[in-house]
Amino acid sequence: MARLIVMYVQSETKNTPADRGLGGGDVTKLLANAHQALTKLPAQILELGEVFTDAGYEIALVGGPVRDAFLAQPAHDFDLTTSARPDDTQALLEKWADAVWSVGKAFGTIGARRGDLMVEVTTYRTEEYQGNSRKPQVAYGDNLEGDLSRRDFTVNACALILPSMKLVDPFGGLEDLARGELHTPVSARQSFDDDPLRIMRAARFSAQLGIDVSMEVMEAMEQMAPRLKIVSAERIRTELERLIISDFPRRGLELMVHTGVCDLVLPELSNLQDTKDEHNRHKDVYEHTLTVLDQAMALETDADGAVPAPDFVLRFAALMHDVGKPATRKFEPDGSVSFHQHDLVGAKMTKKRMRALKFDNQTIHDVAKLVRLHLRFHGYGEQAWTDAAVRRYVTDAGEVLERLHRLTRADCTTRNRRKFEYLRAAYDDLESRIETLREQEALDAIRPDLDGQQIMDLLGLKPGKEVGRARQYLLDLRMEQGPLGPERAREELLSWWAGQTQEEQLRSKEATDE
Repeated sequence: MARLIVMYVQSETKNTPADRGLGGGDVTKLLANAHQALTKLPAQILELGEVFTDAGYEIALVGGPVRDAFLAQPAHDFDLTTSARPDDTQALLEKWADAVWSVGKAFGTIGARRGDLMVEVTTYRTEEYQGNSRKPQVAYGDNLEGDLSRRDFTVNACALILPSMKLVDPFGGLEDLARGELHTPVSARQSFDDDPLRIMRAARFSAQLGIDVSMEVMEAMEQMAPRLKIVSAERIRTELERLIISDFPRRGLELMVHTGVCDLVLPELSNLQDTKDEHNRHKDVYEHTLTVLDQAMALETDADGAVPAPDFVLRFAALMHDVGKPATRKFEPDGSVSFHQHDLVGAKMTKKRMRALKFDNQTIHDVAKLVRLHLRFHGYGEQAWTDAAVRRYVTDAGEVLERLHRLTRADCTTRNRRKFEYLRAAYDDLESRIETLREQEALDAIRPDLDGQQIMDLLGLKPGKEVGRARQYLLDLRMEQGPLGPERAREELLSWWAGQTQEEQLRSKEATDE
């Protein structure tokens, strides 16, 4: 492995790191991290560097992989930038790779695979939005520093030239990373004007890296937030997802709310601030929501558990579980405050927002279900649930039951220790009963004792609504009484069907008499 050589290429368009003050950051430690991480760089990457340099082109590892090396984190994506134009890049990659694809060629990007290693190589470029266009305009650049100057943030504007392993950091990204502060290579206003999505990326990187944004970046986020309207919902959703599953999502969300970005992207969260009550008649719903998010994250399990971390569905449900409160808040005559049916209203609001952000149907369904069910447990400790009620709870939750367990527990943010212990004990009891019933009845697969074909054969029916009604009757009976067995299920169904038939005959006679 070639030795890592640091080359600070000073930019004429931005103050040097020394001018901004290094603060308490430890650049030496970050460089040591990089030395260690880069020893694990795949040999094929250096070979690729030789392919391009032998052809007279410059190529460099850039962005996330370099930044993550400073943080002693393994590289997951290998993004490279080159002086070669796309046609030349494709030709060189075809010499090196097992497979090459050019779906991003219009944007200067060629993808390739060699063995298990995947890379994307992009020609030096500039990229900016024009007017109200939702698609960025791409122009190819001529040098590495020019390409780095158009990157989103200085911590991502570091490059490692291959195969010489020279580190190029013209905008002080290493010092900014050591200081824990997010800056832009050019002015923040220009950067966000060129690509408004960077406004969301600022919040995401704050959440992902656990760092602050500079005052200039924060002010530009606030001033330029309306520019996000020209960015496609899909791109905004992707950044929001990555923020939510980051290590410090609360940081990014609070930044979005503070700068007004949340008013455009997730107004339901911003609006929770309106429920703050100066008379202390109820808790601060906004702060409560962020606390529930923190507590839900703490209840995630590892990769082998029931809810592997990070889990977007659980976290987003925690974020949205009370969004129906502003619309349902009511001041009662006794001075208290109620939020009747905020769970149902919130579920509808959640669906609407997630559809606007172009989430997939399954994710929308799962998150909205959790929001709708998050209050179901309340009252369990006040009166004993029947086994039927427990079965219904499990069946209604379905595939999100394990997440519902965690969301319900996370939703307890009371400072009253006695109340907290009471609620925890009550939910412990509910989970214990669920496990007992599961062992007794295979609760995970609750279904009627007769299937659709058996129902049709027994009642002489063809597929249709009547079969659905009969199946629902058996399911309800199963919920109330537990497993019936085929023979008793047939008896109950025939008895029910005879009653249904008599009622239909009576309704027909009454209609004739009229």
